[in-house]
Formats: sequence, structure tokens, C-alpha cells
Amino acid sequence: MVKWRGREGSRNIEDARGRAPASAGLAAFILRLVVSRFGLGGVAVLAAGFVGLSLIGVNPLTLFSGGAGSGARLASEDRETGDFVSVVLRETEIVWGGVFAEAGAAYQLPTLRMFTGSVQSACGFASAATGPFYCPRDRKIYLDTDFFAELAQQYGASGDFAAAYVIAHEVGHHVQTLTGVSDKVQAAQARASKVEANAIQVRTELQADCFAGVWASRAGAMRDLLDEGDIEEGLNAASAIGDDILQRNAGRRVTPESFTHGTSAERVRWFKTGYQTGNVDACDTFSETEF
Repeated sequence: MVKWRGREGSRNIEDARGRAPASAGLAAFILRLVVSRFGLGGVAVLAAGFVGLSLIGVNPLTLFSGGAGSGARLASEDRETGDFVSVVLRETEIVWGGVFAEAGAAYQLPTLRMFTGSVQSACGFASAATGPFYCPRDRKIYLDTDFFAELAQQYGASGDFAAAYVIAHEVGHHVQTLTGVSDKVQAAQARASKVEANAIQVRTELQADCFAGVWASRAGAMRDLLDEGDIEEGLNAASAIGDDILQRNAGRRVTPESFTHGTSAERVRWFKTGYQTGNVDACDTFSETEF
């Protein structure tokens, strides 16, 4: 078990769970306008609107209430999960702050936004089906905390460190943004073929896995955050969400040229590399890629 209880949480948390996304505002206005203008005679139009909203991941039933009921949703939310996320984020802030200080640089803190169902980011609209993601344009991590249950139930990756690994991986993308790796990746992908761009993306994701391992190594040694069995949970999570396993479990043919995150073996190997060395320099997944 991660030793997170009683520790300081991050101040860089936005808890938007239970709220409709900001992009739903215009849709809500349109739906209300249809009702006021056509009354029950506008049922066909209204039904079409319902279908459209559902397709983009917005529950239209929440729009007429102006968000009413979200308080009840939040009251029933697992607040412990929110506290856990906050503490883990704070632990990444402390560790990466130290890593950057060693290099004579200042670590700029990311923000983590917890949401339910769908969210609007500076990188666009996303539903929970997208999974946790990092947006370099606003330097925010977006996380539907229901993903943790999905990780355990659908992928067999249970345990609190499996959840911590997910957060640490996304923080790894923030580190890539701060160090200029993300800009180089985007430039390289822009001039590459689709297959080549996917291969570059795989290396990007594997480096984030390695950075997660670096954090785990330092958090365990310097912060006494980890307990026996935690690393196994992280390795299990890394293995469970490899592209080859996901494609195979979906009943699809395994096609390496379509990979975007790496195989299970690759993800495990790079997480281990970061954990065993605790050294950012060991996370060079781009050694064979020209930028």
C-alpha cells in the first residue's frame, strides 16, 4: 500500500467531478430554446439534439437542471480517491522539484483536473473513454477517477500504486513539455509518415513510463512513500495496458505499426529502467530517432 495517508496534498488540483463540461453550455442553451419555442411540438428536434449530445459524451439530462444533482453526485463520490490523487500529485511535485533543482532549473508545477464523463481542455473536448491525458497547451493533467476502477476491473491492474503509476506517467509528459522533448516530438511527427509518427509516439510514451519509474524510485528512497508489493502493482499496470495486449483482448490482430504506447514488455522494461536507476538520463528512448 502506498503510504499516502496523513501527507500533504497538492494545491494544484481542480475537482470538476459531477459537473457538465463547459462546452455543454451552448448545447444547453439551444435545447432550452427549442423547448420554449416549440414546446412539446419540438419533440423531434429535441430528440435529435439528445442524440447529438450523447455522441459527444454529454448527458443531456443534466443540462436542463443547470447542474442540479451534481452536489449529490459529489457527496457520494469517493472523496478518499480525490485525497489520494492530491497527495500523489504533491509527491510528484516534491520529487521532480528536486530533480530539476539538481540540474539548476526550477520545476513548474502542472495542474490536475479531475472530471466525470467528459471534459473540455485546451487540446480539445474529450470523453472518459479517452483515458487520462496530459495537455501541453494548458499544462494540465485530465483524469476521470473512474478510470482506476476500470483499470482494476477490466485490465486486472488493481492496487493504489497502479493508480499512482497512471498519475506519474502523465506527470512524465509534463516533464517532457518542460524539457522541450514534446516540441521536438511534434516537429518530428509533422514531417513523418503515419507509421513513423506512431513509432515516435511510442518512444514518447515509453519515456513517460521511464519517468514514472524514476519518480517511484526517488519517492520510495527519499520520501518513504512505497510499501512492499507496490512496484509489482505498477509493473502489472504497465503490462496490462500495452498496445499488444489491448489489441489482442479486443479481438483484433496485433499490428505493431499502429502502436502508440508500446508493447507490454516495452512498457514494463522502461518503467523498470527508471525505477532501478532513479536517473532521468537513463530514460533515453529516442536514441535511434533523429530530431
